[in-house]
Amino acid sequence: MKSIYRSSQMEIPAMKVVFGEDDRREILARIEDSLATGMLAQGQYVRQFEGKWSEYLGVKYAVATCSGGAALEVCLQALNVKDKEVLIPVNTFAATPLSVLLAGGKVRFTDIDAATLSPSLEQLKRRVTPKTAGVIIVHIGGIVTPEIEDIRSWCSQNGLWLLEDAAHAHGSEINGRKAGTFGLAGTFSFFATKIMTTAEGGIIVTQSEELTKRATILRDYGKAEPWVSYHTDSGFNWRMSELHAAIGLTQLKRLDAFITWRENIAKLYTQLLQQIPEATPVLPKDRSSWYKYIVLLNQQIDKGRVKKSMKQQGISLSGGVYDVPLHQQPIFKTMADGEFPIADDFCRRHICLPIYYGMTGGEAEFVVESLKRGIKEAR
Repeated sequence: MKSIYRSSQMEIPAMKVVFGEDDRREILARIEDSLATGMLAQGQYVRQFEGKWSEYLGVKYAVATCSGGAALEVCLQALNVKDKEVLIPVNTFAATPLSVLLAGGKVRFTDIDAATLSPSLEQLKRRVTPKTAGVIIVHIGGIVTPEIEDIRSWCSQNGLWLLEDAAHAHGSEINGRKAGTFGLAGTFSFFATKIMTTAEGGIIVTQSEELTKRATILRDYGKAEPWVSYHTDSGFNWRMSELHAAIGLTQLKRLDAFITWRENIAKLYTQLLQQIPEATPVLPKDRSSWYKYIVLLNQQIDKGRVKKSMKQQGISLSGGVYDVPLHQQPIFKTMADGEFPIADDFCRRHICLPIYYGMTGGEAEFVVESLKRGIKEAR
């Protein structure tokens, strides 16, 4: 990417959603077909998207849903977590614990490893109880913890299931294996801000035929057959529409190109940040989706002043991962039975730099120059 950096003001958004002309034409052709045939739900495009996504990840089954949160809740309903504990990190989006609560389970928070932004195996061991049914690992920003195999083995040895919340990790890998394929199941979000999008949508992936059958029933009001109103379970409407799947099919073809572009921006950021000792990037050990480029500021730096300065310079920063940890959120405070110092420190000090498909090297340079000025002002 050729540098176009100039000292003049730029306006750089936190993220962009880009649909090229050919992509729009392809998507609109599918939508036109759906409108012409009247097949708007549970049709060929949803089935194709499920098939293509399972093929991309190398798993047997995929079950499309209306959101990433719905994918999590369907899994937890299928796993029957009612009155059971589930271990989850405190630095994740509310959808993760809410899916446990809505499925009738109990949330048990864990702290994180500062290098991976995921709970370590030792942290999980300290938090497990006889009431624990399973563990949800969240691949924050697209980073897969190098301990994921050890965590899976420990879960298996102790009769626990492992569920991956891979909402940030489309195409992320560790040791040649893609995120979402380590546990009993993995869930993805295709919300508008994600690496690839269906506008709204999610998906469950698994090697388990039993879980697939159960999830397929639960996502459609507990019906064993899609168009037959005979209910065998207590489900809800968690289906993906044909129109959303039409977008997803085109976006999936472009996913690796999206990731490669982000990788190039991330490499440039990492190189440029060497000149700012007060800002340390949180880097993956293997291939990341680079949903976020995460930077940890030194203790003495006021994050709020940095963000304000960068905004004045035309740089919009995306939301953190996450700015307020769950145990400090009003709805979850009563569930926090312990201290989570690493997550507290990380959430207080980190920022996420803009990164998106189509971003130029010059824009990345301008972001880092803006960060440098912001840090100088915030000392």
